[in-house]
Amino acid sequence: MTSRRFSMVFVIFAVFTLIVGLSGCEKAMEMMPDDQMPGEQMPDQMPGITIGIAVAETGENAEPYGLPMKRGLELAKEELNMAGANIEFAYMDNMSTIDGAKEAVQVLVDKGVPAIIGVGISTHLKEAFPIAQEAGVVAFSPISSAAGLSGEIGDYVFRAGLATNVLMPGGVKKSLEIMNYETAAVIYDMADVYSTSVKDELEKALMANNVTVKLTESFSTDDTDFMMQLKAIMDMDPDVLYVSALSTEMVMIMKQAGELGVTAQLIVPDLTDTEVSQIGMAAEGALAFAGWSSKSDTPGNQEFVAAYMAKHDMAPEPWAAQAYATLKILANAIMQAQSTDSMAIRDALAMTMSLDTILGPFSFDPMGEAIYEEILVQKVIDGALQNQ
Repeated sequence: MTSRRFSMVFVIFAVFTLIVGLSGCEKAMEMMPDDQMPGEQMPDQMPGITIGIAVAETGENAEPYGLPMKRGLELAKEELNMAGANIEFAYMDNMSTIDGAKEAVQVLVDKGVPAIIGVGISTHLKEAFPIAQEAGVVAFSPISSAAGLSGEIGDYVFRAGLATNVLMPGGVKKSLEIMNYETAAVIYDMADVYSTSVKDELEKALMANNVTVKLTESFSTDDTDFMMQLKAIMDMDPDVLYVSALSTEMVMIMKQAGELGVTAQLIVPDLTDTEVSQIGMAAEGALAFAGWSSKSDTPGNQEFVAAYMAKHDMAPEPWAAQAYATLKILANAIMQAQSTDSMAIRDALAMTMSLDTILGPFSFDPMGEAIYEEILVQKVIDGALQNQ
Protein backbone atom coordinates (compact mmCIF):
# COMPACT_ATOMS: atom_id res chain seq x y z
CA MET A 1 0.00 0.00 0.00
CA THR A 2 2.88 2.36 0.60
CA SER A 3 4.99 1.39 -2.41
CA ARG A 4 4.00 4.54 -4.31
CA ARG A 5 5.21 6.68 -1.43
CA PHE A 6 8.59 4.96 -1.43
CA SER A 7 8.90 5.39 -5.21
CA MET A 8 7.98 9.05 -4.94
CA VAL A 9 10.47 9.59 -2.12
CA PHE A 10 13.23 7.98 -4.21
CA VAL A 11 12.57 10.45 -7.03
CA ILE A 12 12.45 13.35 -4.57
CA PHE A 13 15.75 12.26 -3.05
CA ALA A 14 17.36 12.13 -6.49
CA VAL A 15 16.14 15.64 -7.30
CA PHE A 16 17.26 16.86 -3.88
CA THR A 17 20.75 15.42 -4.43
CA LEU A 18 21.01 17.07 -7.86
CA ILE A 19 20.02 20.45 -6.43
CA VAL A 20 22.59 20.17 -3.66
CA GLY A 21 25.27 19.35 -6.23
CA LEU A 22 24.36 22.33 -8.40
CA SER A 23 23.99 24.88 -5.63
CA GLY A 24 27.05 24.18 -3.48
CA CYS A 25 26.37 25.17 0.10
CA GLU A 26 22.95 26.71 -0.61
CA LYS A 27 20.09 25.15 1.30
CA ALA A 28 18.17 22.86 -1.02
CA MET A 29 14.57 23.37 -1.97
CA GLU A 30 12.64 25.09 0.78
CA MET A 31 9.02 25.16 -0.23
CA MET A 32 8.65 28.75 1.02
CA PRO A 33 11.06 31.64 1.61
CA ASP A 34 11.95 32.30 5.25
CA ASP A 35 10.28 35.72 5.28
CA GLN A 36 6.85 34.46 4.23
CA MET A 37 4.19 32.44 6.02
CA PRO A 38 2.77 29.29 4.36
CA GLY A 39 0.23 30.15 1.68
CA GLU A 40 1.30 33.79 1.34
CA GLN A 41 3.64 33.43 -1.63
CA MET A 42 1.93 34.64 -4.83
CA PRO A 43 -1.60 33.86 -3.49
CA ASP A 44 -3.15 35.09 -6.74
CA GLN A 45 -1.56 32.05 -8.41
CA MET A 46 -3.12 29.55 -5.99
CA PRO A 47 -5.97 27.66 -7.67
CA GLY A 48 -9.44 27.97 -6.15
CA ILE A 49 -10.30 24.82 -4.20
CA THR A 50 -12.92 23.26 -1.94
CA ILE A 51 -11.37 21.30 0.92
CA GLY A 52 -13.34 18.74 2.91
CA ILE A 53 -13.38 19.19 6.69
CA ALA A 54 -14.27 16.21 8.89
CA VAL A 55 -14.09 17.25 12.54
CA ALA A 56 -16.24 16.46 15.57
CA GLU A 57 -18.79 19.24 15.93
CA THR A 58 -21.02 17.18 18.23
CA GLY A 59 -20.34 14.45 20.78
CA GLU A 60 -17.74 14.13 23.51
CA ASN A 61 -14.78 14.97 21.27
CA ALA A 62 -16.28 18.21 19.95
CA GLU A 63 -15.13 20.77 22.50
CA PRO A 64 -11.79 19.27 23.51
CA TYR A 65 -10.71 18.53 19.92
CA GLY A 66 -13.10 19.15 17.02
CA LEU A 67 -14.24 22.71 17.70
CA PRO A 68 -10.71 24.01 18.44
CA MET A 69 -9.60 22.48 15.13
CA LYS A 70 -12.52 24.18 13.38
CA ARG A 71 -11.62 27.56 14.91
CA GLY A 72 -7.99 27.21 13.84
CA LEU A 73 -8.94 26.18 10.31
CA GLU A 74 -11.38 29.06 9.91
CA LEU A 75 -8.76 31.59 11.03
CA ALA A 76 -6.19 30.18 8.60
CA LYS A 77 -8.73 30.22 5.75
CA GLU A 78 -9.64 33.81 6.51
CA GLU A 79 -6.00 34.90 6.42
CA LEU A 80 -5.22 32.98 3.23
CA ASN A 81 -8.28 34.32 1.41
CA MET A 82 -7.51 37.87 2.51
CA ALA A 83 -4.06 37.36 0.95
CA GLY A 84 -5.66 36.40 -2.37
CA ALA A 85 -6.36 32.67 -2.11
CA ASN A 86 -9.75 31.16 -2.95
CA ILE A 87 -10.43 28.40 -0.43
CA GLU A 88 -13.86 27.03 0.45
CA PHE A 89 -14.70 24.39 3.07
CA ALA A 90 -17.18 21.52 2.82
CA TYR A 91 -17.95 20.49 6.41
CA MET A 92 -19.03 17.09 7.68
CA ASP A 93 -19.55 16.44 11.40
CA ASN A 94 -17.84 13.16 12.32
CA MET A 95 -19.99 13.06 15.49
CA SER A 96 -17.15 11.79 17.72
CA THR A 97 -17.62 8.19 16.57
CA ILE A 98 -15.88 5.71 14.28
CA ASP A 99 -18.99 5.33 12.13
CA GLY A 100 -19.43 9.09 12.00
CA ALA A 101 -15.83 9.56 10.87
CA LYS A 102 -16.18 6.90 8.17
CA GLU A 103 -19.42 8.44 6.92
CA ALA A 104 -17.95 11.96 6.94
CA VAL A 105 -14.94 10.89 4.88
CA GLN A 106 -17.09 8.87 2.47
CA VAL A 107 -19.50 11.76 1.88
CA LEU A 108 -16.60 14.16 1.24
CA VAL A 109 -14.97 11.67 -1.14
CA ASP A 110 -18.29 11.34 -2.97
CA LYS A 111 -18.48 15.15 -3.24
CA GLY A 112 -15.23 15.02 -5.19
CA VAL A 113 -13.01 17.07 -2.88
CA PRO A 114 -9.30 16.55 -3.60
CA ALA A 115 -8.26 16.86 0.05
CA ILE A 116 -9.78 16.27 3.47
CA ILE A 117 -8.60 17.78 6.77
CA GLY A 118 -9.71 16.38 10.10
CA VAL A 119 -10.41 13.16 12.02
CA GLY A 120 -8.30 13.94 15.05
CA ILE A 121 -8.86 10.75 17.08
CA SER A 122 -6.45 8.02 16.01
CA THR A 123 -8.98 5.24 16.67
CA HIS A 124 -11.36 6.93 14.21
CA LEU A 125 -8.65 7.82 11.69
CA LYS A 126 -7.49 4.22 11.49
CA GLU A 127 -10.93 3.23 10.19
CA ALA A 128 -11.86 6.34 8.19
CA PHE A 129 -8.74 7.41 6.30
CA PRO A 130 -8.42 4.14 4.32
CA ILE A 131 -11.59 5.33 2.52
CA ALA A 132 -9.76 8.43 1.30
CA GLN A 133 -6.63 6.40 0.50
CA GLU A 134 -8.61 3.96 -1.63
CA ALA A 135 -10.22 6.86 -3.49
CA GLY A 136 -6.92 8.66 -4.03
CA VAL A 137 -7.93 11.69 -1.94
CA VAL A 138 -5.41 13.48 0.31
CA ALA A 139 -6.30 12.96 3.97
CA PHE A 140 -4.49 15.28 6.40
CA SER A 141 -5.05 15.05 10.17
CA PRO A 142 -3.97 18.03 12.28
CA ILE A 143 -3.73 16.16 15.61
CA SER A 144 -3.86 12.35 15.34
CA SER A 145 -0.56 11.02 16.66
CA ALA A 146 -0.61 7.26 17.28
CA ALA A 147 2.65 5.89 15.92
CA GLY A 148 2.79 4.51 12.38
CA LEU A 149 -0.71 5.24 11.08
CA SER A 150 0.24 7.34 8.04
CA GLY A 151 2.62 4.74 6.68
CA GLU A 152 0.27 1.91 7.57
CA ILE A 153 -2.67 3.39 5.65
CA GLY A 154 -0.91 4.76 2.59
CA ASP A 155 0.67 7.54 0.60
CA TYR A 156 -2.28 9.96 0.57
CA VAL A 157 -2.28 10.20 4.38
CA PHE A 158 -0.41 12.98 6.22
CA ARG A 159 -0.37 14.18 9.82
CA ALA A 160 0.72 17.45 11.45
CA GLY A 161 1.01 16.28 15.05
CA LEU A 162 4.23 14.77 16.34
CA ALA A 163 3.74 11.01 16.43
CA THR A 164 3.96 9.27 19.79
CA ASN A 165 7.22 7.55 18.80
CA VAL A 166 8.74 11.03 18.50
CA LEU A 167 7.00 12.94 21.29
CA MET A 168 7.26 10.29 24.02
CA PRO A 169 11.04 9.65 23.83
CA GLY A 170 11.71 13.38 23.62
CA GLY A 171 9.35 14.14 26.48
CA VAL A 172 10.73 11.40 28.71
CA LYS A 173 14.29 12.59 28.14
CA LYS A 174 13.41 16.19 28.94
CA SER A 175 11.29 15.27 31.96
CA LEU A 176 14.22 13.31 33.40
CA GLU A 177 16.34 16.43 33.09
CA ILE A 178 13.76 18.30 35.17
CA MET A 179 13.28 15.60 37.81
CA ASN A 180 15.49 12.58 38.20
CA TYR A 181 12.89 9.82 38.71
CA GLU A 182 13.76 6.15 38.83
CA THR A 183 10.38 4.36 38.87
CA ALA A 184 7.10 4.90 37.04
CA ALA A 185 3.59 3.55 36.63
CA VAL A 186 1.29 3.92 33.62
CA ILE A 187 -2.49 4.00 33.34
CA TYR A 188 -3.92 3.87 29.81
CA ASP A 189 -7.07 3.32 27.74
CA MET A 190 -6.68 -0.11 26.17
CA ALA A 191 -9.63 0.55 23.80
CA ASP A 192 -8.10 3.71 22.31
CA VAL A 193 -5.44 3.53 19.57
CA TYR A 194 -3.71 6.75 20.63
CA SER A 195 -3.61 5.89 24.35
CA THR A 196 -2.26 2.41 23.65
CA SER A 197 0.39 3.86 21.35
CA VAL A 198 1.43 6.35 24.05
CA LYS A 199 1.72 3.49 26.54
CA ASP A 200 3.84 1.39 24.17
CA GLU A 201 6.18 4.27 23.32
CA LEU A 202 6.45 5.33 26.97
CA GLU A 203 7.45 1.87 28.09
CA LYS A 204 10.18 1.73 25.45
CA ALA A 205 11.43 5.22 26.26
CA LEU A 206 11.42 4.62 30.00
CA MET A 207 13.32 1.35 29.64
CA ALA A 208 15.86 3.06 27.37
CA ASN A 209 16.43 5.63 30.12
CA ASN A 210 16.75 3.01 32.89
CA VAL A 211 13.43 3.92 34.51
CA THR A 212 11.66 0.92 36.01
CA VAL A 213 7.94 0.62 35.18
CA LYS A 214 6.52 -0.87 38.37
CA LEU A 215 2.95 -1.28 37.15
CA THR A 216 0.81 -0.73 34.05
CA GLU A 217 -2.94 -0.43 34.64
CA SER A 218 -5.59 -0.33 31.92
CA PHE A 219 -9.20 0.77 31.51
CA SER A 220 -11.65 1.13 28.61
CA THR A 221 -13.07 4.23 26.96
CA ASP A 222 -16.20 5.49 28.78
CA ASP A 223 -15.14 3.99 32.13
CA THR A 224 -15.83 6.42 34.97
CA ASP A 225 -14.37 4.76 38.07
CA PHE A 226 -10.58 4.45 38.21
CA MET A 227 -10.14 4.02 41.95
CA MET A 228 -9.13 0.36 41.78
CA GLN A 229 -6.33 1.06 39.31
CA LEU A 230 -5.17 4.15 41.21
CA LYS A 231 -5.09 2.28 44.53
CA ALA A 232 -3.00 -0.49 42.96
CA ILE A 233 -0.60 2.15 41.66
CA MET A 234 -0.41 3.83 45.07
CA ASP A 235 0.54 0.47 46.62
CA MET A 236 3.53 0.28 44.26
CA ASP A 237 4.66 3.82 45.25
CA PRO A 238 6.20 4.89 41.91
CA ASP A 239 8.02 8.20 41.56
CA VAL A 240 5.82 9.25 38.64
CA LEU A 241 2.46 8.23 37.18
CA TYR A 242 1.92 8.58 33.44
CA VAL A 243 -1.71 9.08 32.40
CA SER A 244 -2.46 8.08 28.79
CA ALA A 245 -6.06 8.94 27.88
CA LEU A 246 -8.28 11.19 25.82
CA SER A 247 -9.72 14.31 27.39
CA THR A 248 -12.86 12.96 29.11
CA GLU A 249 -11.15 10.07 30.88
CA MET A 250 -7.99 12.10 31.52
CA VAL A 251 -9.96 14.66 33.53
CA MET A 252 -11.70 12.01 35.62
CA ILE A 253 -8.49 10.09 36.33
CA MET A 254 -6.66 13.19 37.52
CA LYS A 255 -9.58 14.30 39.69
CA GLN A 256 -9.80 10.86 41.29
CA ALA A 257 -6.04 10.76 41.80
CA GLY A 258 -6.37 14.01 43.72
CA GLU A 259 -9.26 12.68 45.80
CA LEU A 260 -7.31 9.54 46.61
CA GLY A 261 -4.16 11.42 47.56
CA VAL A 262 -1.85 9.93 44.93
CA THR A 263 1.61 11.27 45.72
CA ALA A 264 3.38 10.21 42.50
CA GLN A 265 4.28 13.06 40.16
CA LEU A 266 1.59 13.08 37.45
CA ILE A 267 2.86 13.25 33.86
CA VAL A 268 0.10 13.61 31.27
CA PRO A 269 1.53 13.84 27.72
CA ASP A 270 -1.25 15.83 26.00
CA LEU A 271 -2.67 17.74 28.94
CA THR A 272 -3.90 21.20 27.91
CA ASP A 273 -5.10 24.28 29.76
CA THR A 274 -8.67 23.25 28.87
CA GLU A 275 -8.35 20.09 30.97
CA VAL A 276 -6.38 21.91 33.68
CA SER A 277 -9.30 24.30 34.19
CA GLN A 278 -11.74 21.37 34.42
CA ILE A 279 -9.59 19.39 36.86
CA GLY A 280 -8.83 22.20 39.26
CA MET A 281 -6.36 21.81 42.12
CA ALA A 282 -5.73 18.13 41.37
CA ALA A 283 -3.86 19.23 38.22
CA GLU A 284 -1.46 21.52 40.09
CA GLY A 285 2.15 20.44 39.57
CA ALA A 286 1.38 17.96 36.78
CA LEU A 287 3.79 17.76 33.84
CA ALA A 288 2.80 17.58 30.18
CA PHE A 289 4.56 17.01 26.85
CA ALA A 290 3.70 19.27 23.94
CA GLY A 291 4.75 20.09 20.38
CA TRP A 292 3.47 23.68 20.46
CA SER A 293 3.24 26.55 22.95
CA SER A 294 1.52 29.91 22.75
CA LYS A 295 4.75 31.40 24.11
CA SER A 296 7.00 30.04 21.35
CA ASP A 297 8.67 32.48 18.96
CA THR A 298 8.30 30.26 15.90
CA PRO A 299 7.47 32.17 12.68
CA GLY A 300 4.07 33.85 12.92
CA ASN A 301 3.17 32.23 16.23
CA GLN A 302 2.64 35.37 18.26
CA GLU A 303 0.62 36.89 15.43
CA PHE A 304 -1.52 33.73 15.37
CA VAL A 305 -2.06 33.87 19.14
CA ALA A 306 -3.08 37.53 19.00
CA ALA A 307 -5.43 36.99 16.05
CA TYR A 308 -7.05 33.95 17.68
CA MET A 309 -7.60 35.76 20.97
CA ALA A 310 -9.05 38.77 19.18
CA LYS A 311 -11.45 36.57 17.19
CA HIS A 312 -12.51 34.15 19.94
CA ASP A 313 -11.76 36.00 23.18
CA MET A 314 -9.80 33.00 24.43
CA ALA A 315 -6.29 31.60 24.24
CA PRO A 316 -5.71 29.15 21.38
CA GLU A 317 -5.67 25.47 22.21
CA PRO A 318 -2.84 23.30 20.82
CA TRP A 319 -5.35 21.58 18.54
CA ALA A 320 -6.39 24.94 17.08
CA ALA A 321 -2.75 25.80 16.45
CA GLN A 322 -2.05 22.49 14.73
CA ALA A 323 -5.16 22.83 12.55
CA TYR A 324 -4.16 26.40 11.61
CA ALA A 325 -0.70 25.14 10.60
CA THR A 326 -2.25 22.21 8.72
CA LEU A 327 -4.23 24.43 6.37
CA LYS A 328 -1.21 26.68 5.77
CA ILE A 329 0.91 23.61 4.93
CA LEU A 330 -1.77 22.23 2.61
CA ALA A 331 -2.27 25.62 0.94
CA ASN A 332 1.46 25.85 0.30
CA ALA A 333 1.40 22.43 -1.38
CA ILE A 334 -1.59 23.41 -3.56
CA MET A 335 0.19 26.56 -4.61
CA GLN A 336 3.39 24.68 -5.41
CA ALA A 337 1.44 22.05 -7.36
CA GLN A 338 -0.57 24.75 -9.19
CA SER A 339 -3.27 22.12 -9.34
CA THR A 340 -6.34 20.89 -7.49
CA ASP A 341 -5.61 17.31 -8.51
CA SER A 342 -5.20 15.02 -5.48
CA MET A 343 -2.11 13.29 -6.80
CA ALA A 344 -0.38 16.58 -7.55
CA ILE A 345 -1.25 17.89 -4.07
CA ARG A 346 -0.01 14.64 -2.50
CA ASP A 347 3.31 14.89 -4.32
CA ALA A 348 3.78 18.54 -3.32
CA LEU A 349 2.94 17.78 0.31
CA ALA A 350 5.48 14.97 0.37
CA MET A 351 8.16 17.43 -0.79
CA THR A 352 7.45 19.93 1.99
CA MET A 353 10.82 20.70 3.53
CA SER A 354 11.80 23.17 6.29
CA LEU A 355 8.62 25.18 5.76
CA ASP A 356 8.24 28.02 8.26
CA THR A 357 5.10 27.42 10.35
CA ILE A 358 3.90 28.29 13.84
CA LEU A 359 4.99 24.76 14.81
CA GLY A 360 8.54 25.53 13.68
CA PRO A 361 10.40 24.52 10.47
CA PHE A 362 8.11 21.79 9.14
CA SER A 363 8.88 18.76 6.98
CA PHE A 364 7.33 15.36 6.31
CA ASP A 365 9.22 12.11 6.69
CA PRO A 366 8.84 9.46 3.93
CA MET A 367 5.73 8.10 5.64
CA GLY A 368 3.86 11.42 5.78
CA GLU A 369 4.60 12.04 9.46
CA ALA A 370 5.44 15.48 10.80
CA ILE A 371 9.00 16.55 11.56
CA TYR A 372 9.64 19.73 13.51
CA GLU A 373 11.89 20.76 16.35
CA GLU A 374 9.56 21.69 19.18
CA ILE A 375 9.23 19.16 22.02
CA LEU A 376 8.30 20.88 25.25
CA VAL A 377 7.79 19.83 28.84
CA GLN A 378 5.25 22.00 30.62
CA LYS A 379 4.16 22.18 34.27
CA VAL A 380 0.88 23.29 35.81
CA ILE A 381 1.71 26.30 37.97
CA ASP A 382 -1.06 28.38 39.55
CA GLY A 383 -3.64 26.71 37.35
CA ALA A 384 -1.92 27.11 33.97
CA LEU A 385 0.69 25.24 31.95
CA GLN A 386 4.11 26.89 31.92
CA ASN A 387 7.10 25.90 29.79
CA GLN A 388 9.93 24.34 31.74
